[in-house]
Amino acid sequence: MITTHPIVKEFPEFLDKIQDLYHHNEEFQVLLTTYHSLDQEIYEIEKGEIPLDDDVLTHKRKDRVFLKDEIYNYLNKE
Repeated sequence: MITTHPIVKEFPEFLDKIQDLYHHNEEFQVLLTTYHSLDQEIYEIEKGEIPLDDDVLTHKRKDRVFLKDEIYNYLNKE
């Protein structure tokens, strides 16, 4: 099943912290916005709305995992 991977669903235990950091921390806001844009792009590619080579898609998925790890680390350090 093709779906998006919103951070609040990936880390529901951090919902309040995600919202607080998003509104009060510019670095976190950029990180989350970048993740969301990439996640949406991957979703559209997987649905066939944007044609793209499988290798490029794989690279984008790895980038999304990297960003998700960065967000998780950020949530744990604050």
